[in-house]
Amino acid sequence: MRCVIARFPFDLVKSEVEQSMSGIKPEPVTGLAVTIGRRVYSVMQVGEVITKQDRRDFTAGEMRRALTLLGFTCHNAPAVAPPMEARPDGGMLGW
Repeated sequence: MRCVIARFPFDLVKSEVEQSMSGIKPEPVTGLAVTIGRRVYSVMQVGEVITKQDRRDFTAGEMRRALTLLGFTCHNAPAVAPPMEARPDGGMLGW
């Protein structure tokens, strides 16, 4: 599929994106996320890997559009469990 990201044209193929991300460890996701295989990546991390551009050169919206058109599932970052706080008696409190 041909798409334009940060004013540059790219010919992206779903299987090639999957292959490019196969050896990449997912970073903690704080914004938009994409599920590739069993892993959840930041759309910005995927964009940086597949376009070889700096993340400041494109937007999450551009990447979400391209990845969605390729057939990937984009979503908000997964919820993070709240931190535990120690009680004075040595137990733990949840939020």
